[in-house]
Amino acid sequence: MLNTKLELTAVGTLAASLLLVLGVGCNGFFVNPTLTSITVGPTVTIQQNGTVQMSAVGTYNDGSSQSLSNVLWSSSETSVASITDGGLVTGISPGTSTITGASETVSGTATITVALSNVTGIKVSPTSATAAADGGTHNFTAQATISNGSPVDITSTATWSISSTTSGSTTDFTVTQGQDPAVVTVESTATVGEQATVTATYVSGANTYTANATLTVIQ
Repeated sequence: MLNTKLELTAVGTLAASLLLVLGVGCNGFFVNPTLTSITVGPTVTIQQNGTVQMSAVGTYNDGSSQSLSNVLWSSSETSVASITDGGLVTGISPGTSTITGASETVSGTATITVALSNVTGIKVSPTSATAAADGGTHNFTAQATISNGSPVDITSTATWSISSTTSGSTTDFTVTQGQDPAVVTVESTATVGEQATVTATYVSGANTYTANATLTVIQ
C-alpha cells in the first residue's frame, strides 16, 4: 500500500511539474507580435468638398499584417483637408496635406491633393521666357479660372511637364513638381537657341485642362 501511495504522489508531482513548465513555456515563448510599420492609403487627388476613406495596414515583426482599427488620424494642413477620428478625409481648399495614421509608437503617411471643382480653364505665367544655357532657371506659375469667382493659384497642385520643340530631347530641361513657383532648369545638354514647351495640366472632376508657355535658351 505504501508503495502505491508513493507512486501516486510521484505521478502527481510530475504532472504538476509538467503543467508548470508548459505554463512558463507559453508565457515565455508565445508572445504577441510587435507592430513595426504602418502603411496608410490611398494617396489620391480629391475634389474640393469631396471625401475619401483612409485605411491603415500594420506589419508585425513576425511577418504578419492586418488592417488596423484603433488608429489616431491627423492632417498636416487642416485648412486643405480635414479628417475624422474614423479616417474620413474631406477636401476643404486647393492644396496638399499629409495624412498620418498612428498606432502605439508607429505611424505611416499618405498625401492627399485637393483640386478645385468649378474650373473653366487654366493659364501659365509668363507665356514666354528665357533662361541661360547650362544651369539657367526660370519660374512659372499657373492659375485656374473659376466660374463665378476669382482666379486661384494652382501652381503647386498642377502637373508640370516640359519638352524641347527644337531637338525633341526630354533631358535638356527639368521642372519641379509640387512647389510654387514651378522652376524650370536648363541642363548642360541644351543648346543656345533651343526652345521648349512648358505645360501645366490640371484635373477638375471629369475634365482635364492644359496650358503652355515657351522657354528659349540664351547665352
